[in-house]
Amino acid sequence: MLGNVLYRGVGVRGEWGFMTRGSGEAPDGGWGWMVLLSCFVITGFSYAFPKAVSVYFKELMKDFQVGYSDTAWISSIMLAMLYGTGPVSSILVNKFGCRPVMLIGGLLASAGMVLASFTTNILELYLTAGVVTGLGLALNFQPSLIMLGSYFDKRRPLANGLAAAGSPVFLSALSPLGQVLQDRFGWRGGFLIMGGLLLNCCTCGAIMRPLESRRRVLASGTSRDPRELREMLPMKEGRTAEEERVGKNKVKKQKKKLLDFSVFRDRAFVIYTVTKFITVLGLFVPTILLVNYAKDMGVPDHEAAFLLSIIGFIDIFARPTCGVIAGLKWVRPKVAYFFSFALLFNGLTDVCSAKVSSYTGLVVFCVFFGVSYGMVGALQFEVLMGIVGSQKFSSALGLVLLIEAFAVLIGPPSAGRLVDAFKNYELIFYMAGSELIAAAVFLCVASFCCISRDQRTADPPPGVGSDGEAPYPLGDSSNPRPANSDAQMMDEGEVLQEEEMRLNLDHKVERESF
Repeated sequence: MLGNVLYRGVGVRGEWGFMTRGSGEAPDGGWGWMVLLSCFVITGFSYAFPKAVSVYFKELMKDFQVGYSDTAWISSIMLAMLYGTGPVSSILVNKFGCRPVMLIGGLLASAGMVLASFTTNILELYLTAGVVTGLGLALNFQPSLIMLGSYFDKRRPLANGLAAAGSPVFLSALSPLGQVLQDRFGWRGGFLIMGGLLLNCCTCGAIMRPLESRRRVLASGTSRDPRELREMLPMKEGRTAEEERVGKNKVKKQKKKLLDFSVFRDRAFVIYTVTKFITVLGLFVPTILLVNYAKDMGVPDHEAAFLLSIIGFIDIFARPTCGVIAGLKWVRPKVAYFFSFALLFNGLTDVCSAKVSSYTGLVVFCVFFGVSYGMVGALQFEVLMGIVGSQKFSSALGLVLLIEAFAVLIGPPSAGRLVDAFKNYELIFYMAGSELIAAAVFLCVASFCCISRDQRTADPPPGVGSDGEAPYPLGDSSNPRPANSDAQMMDEGEVLQEEEMRLNLDHKVERESF
């Protein structure tokens, strides 16, 4: 019966998901834990890999006779591809589904590092390790988050925190592993082995089993999409064939909508996008240049690489803990302000550590940076899901990542150029810290002045928010989703199903085969 139909807004192939209870709705467990594990691995490779390759920068500088800014471009291009190809990934996911896109992405990521081991100049390294591997990681990262959002609802903050913990775990492992591989096999051998490790992304993609799709549900006859029921019914008296044809054309146009730009009408989404752009300008700078900084201070190579492991180890516990806190009833409605605090904490950590000149000081910096960086990583996508809801998350994520790509192409190379020009790492800590602090202040002030005040005066109906949750501070009261839209959809479906059953008895309408 259509009374059991839930409008979840998540479709594995770009369609609205109308699913039955117990089969297609977010299970918050079951196979979702395997999906979470796969997302954990994908997130680890996507975020840790561009930072872990920094252990090879010293050798690359010697072999190719280049400077800090030139090698920093490798990580920047990789991250830019991870972010900039977001809309492409959204379109492919909406057209083909998550699993095939992730399988292709895993092959591309591996092929890029294998080809990079045979390069003879820095430009070839940009194309292989930067563009090809970055594209492969992008085709894995975004679909994994989409699948995670479809499998978890009530436990979503915890799931996001656990999945985000993949980044520090892999950072802790890949950095010392990269140093060992470089010592034994050189940077070329290290790149070749890293390419083999990236094939695990294909395994993770194979695990991403979609929830019961609308096609299978319709075949079983347990529930039906009201729009499809309307198409299957005979024409009503008084309705011309031309009107029927126009109606079908509208449905076709709706299905062809692979990237939804309407999210930019949401004031809260615009605020979030600007905040993330400012954040990414400085967020990755310390981790990308930290190893070179330590080596220039005279720290042995293995101890310098171990600094990234310290960040990763602290981050492992910070992300799940932050996810649990964000899921608390009195915190979740104010998660945007919690995110603002995390940005402020990270920025102050950078600024206060600018004058560190000893290995012990760097270790202390890594501890505080790991905590603050983990908080940012655990909250960033939870805030976005809370703003746009699961139905528009694919398009919103792709567009946000595209805008962030421009920031990641500016941040690390600019920091590397500062080091080349002034031979002073203190400047990059001030630069990165000030950008994070600016992002935190902007998010907090904009949320309070532009959004929260409007919500207090507009007196929105109860239940407005994403997926029936309490409204977020960033929820735009000027364009809320009606609280009763799901009920209206179910009522419409029940009426259509009753009409279909009546017509079947009278006219024996032949059902369409799916």
